Amino acid sequence: MASYTLDDIRSAAEARYGSTDIAVGERVVRLLNPLRLSKAKRKRLTALQDQINDGADQEELLADAIRLVAEHDSAASALLDEIGEDLAVLAQVFEFYGQATQAGEA
Repeated sequence: MASYTLDDIRSAAEARYGSTDIAVGERVVRLLNPLRLSKAKRKRLTALQDQINDGADQEELLADAIRLVAEHDSAASALLDEIGEDLAVLAQVFEFYGQATQAGEA
């Protein structure tokens, strides 16, 4: 029979469902895995993804998604300010985030 401490389980969860970290200057912006978000935020993230798939304004929706999954509002603002209106970079950030979260959720 296996025995684990809660700290063991937390460490395993962090390893599997950890954040996507992006360095912005001297700051690190943590984009949280959807499983680490509240239920309400997970629902909003799913709704944003559905809107993106339906062809809505990608720049606005991707920025909203970044704000939603960022650990702190100020971190999301710093990342989005640095990206500016470069949709290609914004899309790449979200792609990296999606790849990391899919690996954890599989």
